Amino acid sequence: MKLAVFDFDSTLMDGETIDFLAAALGLEEEVAGITEKAMAGELDFFESLIKRVSLLKGLEYKKAVEICKDLPLMPGAYETVAELKNQGYKVVCFSGGFRIGTSPAKEKLGLDADFSNILHEKNGILTGLVGGDMMFGFSKGDMIQRVQSMLGVSKENTLVAGDGANDVSMFAYAEKRVAFCAREILKKEANIIVDTKDLTKILDHL
Repeated sequence: MKLAVFDFDSTLMDGETIDFLAAALGLEEEVAGITEKAMAGELDFFESLIKRVSLLKGLEYKKAVEICKDLPLMPGAYETVAELKNQGYKVVCFSGGFRIGTSPAKEKLGLDADFSNILHEKNGILTGLVGGDMMFGFSKGDMIQRVQSMLGVSKENTLVAGDGANDVSMFAYAEKRVAFCAREILKKEANIIVDTKDLTKILDHL
């Protein structure tokens, strides 16, 4: 058994889910600025997530779901997932973003599972609150250990890929560590660096 864990935003998907949602409220620039600092490791991930999601308060939930149905997948995503599965990998997504984004992508790509956060809504409107599996800087490292234990997968048979600071925690538990179009903080922890927006480049290193 082998395991491949991908980050979602700016790894499996070309962009940041929360930026697309913020654009619907005219707040894309403000939210994107916070996102960039969080991914560079300049802000605590939990605090930055809470702050960014609070700015989505008032957005119609149905509108948010519609936006997330059509998020642009990264070039090479379909081919890479298919080839990894062909090589015996279980392929999952860990995201500090949201289930309304990762679940449609899971279905399209044929992922085995997605772990992400839930945007709280009340009476069809986002409240600006969030909860879930991936709220903290350490969450991905915590979750990958649990998935490895459950599936009986070793560090040697694990591949991880991400782009930002909140991916660092899972890199300690994988033999193949891919920094994909990544910030410097993650490149330092990687042993595979891909600087081209083409996920199939990862396959060259298997």
